[in-house]
Amino acid sequence: MAVVRNDDAPEVPWRPGYRSFVLAGREQGLSCSSSLGILEPGAGAPLHVHGDADEIFVVMAGRLELRLGDERQVVGEGHTISIPAGTPHAFTALGPEPVRFIAFLSRTGAIAGATTYLEGTPPQGADLK
Repeated sequence: MAVVRNDDAPEVPWRPGYRSFVLAGREQGLSCSSSLGILEPGAGAPLHVHGDADEIFVVMAGRLELRLGDERQVVGEGHTISIPAGTPHAFTALGPEPVRFIAFLSRTGAIAGATTYLEGTPPQGADLK
């Protein structure tokens, strides 16, 4: 269906303390994808790179420690993060409240098929997005 009520979006198993809900993607016939992420303080994603997909994060609440290439910074509500394909990146939620963000990937299946983890391992549901 072309219209998804965000509160009813299916949850994809991801990482401890990191919840991911598919808002749009393959099920809607798209070649790109969007998800809602909720990170508990201390949770996040290890250093990784999407080889052929751009990624955009819109931070809606909370604060993230962001590693983008060689740069580190803290970003929070009201910030948009643009991550070109091939750029190593990682992020961790800073407390005390959870981080809520919308993520957009320019290609469905980019996490399962074209992501290299430079640290850590792929998330549990990587092949489901």
